[in-house]
Parts: sequence; structure tokens; C-alpha cells
Amino acid sequence: MAFYKRSHAGYRRLLPLFLVIFSVALVLLLLIRKWSISDFSYIAVEQESYSFPSFSMETDNRLLLNFGDFKPKLPKMNDVAISLDRRNFLPPRNIDLFPNLAENHIKIVLYVHNRPQYLQVVLKSLANVKGIGETMLIVSHDGYFNEMDSIVQAVRFCQVKQIFSPYSPHLYSDSFPGVSKGDCQHKDDPSKKNCSGDADQYGNHRSPRIVSLKHHWWWMMNTVWDGLPETRMHSGHILFIEEDHFIYPNAYRNIQLLVKLKPAKCPDCFAVNLAPSDVKSKGEGWESLIAEKIGNIGYTFNRTVWRNIHAKAREFCWFDDYNWDITMWSTVYPSFGTPVYTLRGPRASAVHFGKCGLHQGQDKISACIDNGEAKFELDNFDKVPNINIDWPVYVFKNQEGYRAGFKGWGGWGDHRDRELCFSFAYMYHSSDALTNLRDVSKHS
Repeated sequence: MAFYKRSHAGYRRLLPLFLVIFSVALVLLLLIRKWSISDFSYIAVEQESYSFPSFSMETDNRLLLNFGDFKPKLPKMNDVAISLDRRNFLPPRNIDLFPNLAENHIKIVLYVHNRPQYLQVVLKSLANVKGIGETMLIVSHDGYFNEMDSIVQAVRFCQVKQIFSPYSPHLYSDSFPGVSKGDCQHKDDPSKKNCSGDADQYGNHRSPRIVSLKHHWWWMMNTVWDGLPETRMHSGHILFIEEDHFIYPNAYRNIQLLVKLKPAKCPDCFAVNLAPSDVKSKGEGWESLIAEKIGNIGYTFNRTVWRNIHAKAREFCWFDDYNWDITMWSTVYPSFGTPVYTLRGPRASAVHFGKCGLHQGQDKISACIDNGEAKFELDNFDKVPNINIDWPVYVFKNQEGYRAGFKGWGGWGDHRDRELCFSFAYMYHSSDALTNLRDVSKHS
């Protein structure tokens, strides 16, 4: 009994000390929580009930842009755009089926518009890719099309995340980046038509349906590398494909091999590719790796290369061509000051299919009719990794195609498109830009 009284009295003397320690710990916890909240935390708090890991901007600021007097300005989002932007920060689906991503996995980004019959083909091919369950598929939509959304919602073969460009011209029926009242059309003369707009080098005014191609690709790249919680701190490679690409079963294993071999086999290569730069070629069939110019089928690169591309935002956004790939070949890559090679195998692991261009889609007036039935004969070596680590590298030099000096096909002459494009490059790298994003979210 005496022992109990002494112990009880001792606890009472220590009680104030315990309270002080608890109070200090609570204050420290609150401060740490406050400091850990990033500039992007408002997205999770204000727009959805879920949360994701807090984000602090990467420290690789060596190549961030010097914007000078340029003031980035993003269009005011309408209700549909706000709803889609909220979906961009939802967690990936199918985590219950694939709870863990493999170590050193290569994420896959699928760039789509509105060709549902094509999307079915590429997704069916991806379902048969060896190792697909080890990684995450990110599907980037140019605006919103219900059938495209429904098709992706049905994917069950890996983790899937959907993102939607909230600034797609397809979402704005009566304002920029869609068609604004008073915009010049086709080859209108502003002085005669009393309209406004900047014509391209061939005298054509902007077409929202056309400019959406380049806007979507550039928005996607900036968002994937610098905006999404799942990828903005990803230091490895990311594989990019499109809805009119058929992916072979060996594609993922081959791209993993190429990424591993690149530092030793082609240290000056900027990327690795699933297919030749000539979209009509299925490869040489040689017992050799190939180094050539970067193609637009299954191109794969890391954050270091992205930083080099991002630093050339002005060249990309001011070049008068509505095609992102021709812009890259004609002005961005040449500006690097060194040959820009990619490493690939001698046999394609992905091919382009279909006859409908991406800008044609399902336009009601001039729709491109193609049932999307794609029949591919796969040999046994298309189903397994077919790259030999002991092969030498053959370098293609002075290849034909778009290069420095090409003036572009036009379609990209309006200052509003150029400034919106440049604003995309800025939107994840400026406190001012983030403030603008907050204002858009609050007042839209």
C-alpha cells in the first residue's frame, strides 16, 4: 500500500512534465504537416475527398525556362473542364488487382483522341504484352468523349490512370481555345470580314480541331513529367504510344532490355524506340542494334531528356506546324546542337495501323470511316524478347525526313495558340502560375 502511495505521488509530480512534452510534440507535428503541404495540395483539398502524397517541386531546376516578360495565362475553365481536371488527380484504378508496381518499371502513356475503334485495338494488344501487369498505363485524353472513356474504364490488365486535357479546344464551344465569336475562318481577310486572328505562313487561320493535336501532346508531356503525383518524381524512363499503334507481346520486355543496354551500347542516344522511324518499316532483321533518329512509335526517354525538351519550349511553341512530331524533328531536336539518336532493335515491336488521321476522328461532317479491324500476323519471335545483348550497334546517319530548315506545314500562326502552349510549359514551375490555377478553380 505504501508502495502504491509513493508511486501515485510520483506520477502526480511527473504529470506536468508529461503535459509539456505532449504539447511540444503536438505543435511540432502540426508544423511539420504545414511545411509538408505543397503548392499543389489545394487540388486534393478543394476538389476531391481523396488525398495523395504531398509534393515538393523537384530540385533539378538547371534547365527551367527563363520566361522574361512573358506572363502565362490559362483560359478560364468551364464546368466540364473543372470536372475533368478533378479526375486527373484520382488515384489509379485496379490497385486491388495489381497492388505493387515492379521495381524499375517503365510507365506507359497512351495518347488518344476520339477513335474508339482504334483504341479497342491498341488496348487489346496491350493486354497480351508480357509484363504489362508490372507497370502502370496512363491514358491521356484530348478533352472528353464518352465512348473513349467507357472503353478505358473496362481495362483490367494493369493499373490504369486516366488524365483529361482541361484546355482541349473540344471542350469550349464558344470561347478560346475553341472558336471565339469574331474569329477569322480559313483564309478570311480580317479587314474585309471584320474578324480577328493571326493567319499562319500560308494565310490560313486557326482551326481548333487541328491545333488540338499539338496542344494535347504538349499539355500531356508537361503534366506527366511535372504535374502528376504518380510520375512527377519518376526518374526512370516513360514509354509513349498512341491509339493507332499495335503493340507486340514482346514490346515491354524489349524496351526494358534497350533501356538497360543504352548506357553501354549507345551512351549518346537520347531515347529508345519500339519501331523504326520509318513507319512503313518493320525493321531490317539484322543481328545488330540500330541507332537512328527518334521515331514517333513507342519512343521512350527519361527525365534528363525531358528537361532538355522542356528548355526548348519557345522553339516548340512558336514553330508554325500543328504536328508535334514534325515540330520536334524540325526545330527542337536540331536545337540541341548534337545528333539526336535513339536505340532500337532490328525488328519492330510496335506498328502503326489505320487510315484515319488523328485530326479526323469522328467529326460529324467529315468523319473518316474506318472500322478499325486490324489483322496482324505475329511470328514466334514477336512474342518473346528478341534482342541479343551481345549485338553491335549500326548507326544510320543523314536519314531522310524532316530536319532543320523545314518551314512547317502551318496551322499554328495564331498568337493565342503559341501563348497557351508556352503557358503549359510554365504551369508547374511558377508560384504565379499556380496562383492563377487556384483562381481558375475558385471562380470558374
